[in-house]
Amino acid sequence: MICAGALAWEWLPDVVNPWPANPIPRLLVEGVLLCSLAAFFRLEDLGLSRNHLVRRLIGGLGLAVVLLLPAAARWHGGPPLALATVPALALVSIGEEIAFRGAVFTVLDRIGGGMVAVLGSTVLFTAGHAFSHPLAVLPAVAAAGLVLGAWRWATSDLVGPILAHLLANLSI
Repeated sequence: MICAGALAWEWLPDVVNPWPANPIPRLLVEGVLLCSLAAFFRLEDLGLSRNHLVRRLIGGLGLAVVLLLPAAARWHGGPPLALATVPALALVSIGEEIAFRGAVFTVLDRIGGGMVAVLGSTVLFTAGHAFSHPLAVLPAVAAAGLVLGAWRWATSDLVGPILAHLLANLSI
């Protein structure tokens, strides 16, 4: 149910309004829908707590570097990010992590253990981007999902993946 909900909330805004002139409302709705999955779990079960917060934030910065290295190596400049889109991109980043590396990961970990959780959450995260991203980008989405899922498994932490995803979305 949680896995289907995560995909439904990820896909719904893209199916209803796939190419909006203004994507900000669509992104905000998607972010809120994805964050709503946290209501079914204790924050600690999702990997969210204040314990060792500085260490977790530093880990998130390191993860962001790992996610951004391939893009930085081939980047040749591009348009700057419109300031008005920052809150929407931030909310979607947080929502995707809560949904996929939080809720979906937790359910799959309970069912089949860590490896199932990493692989299953990565597959669903990648599938969730099938309507909103070109096919050529999906391998990079899957790679990011594997890195963030492996972090979640190894550390039981969701703060690092949230920060890394947020920084990656705001940088690309």
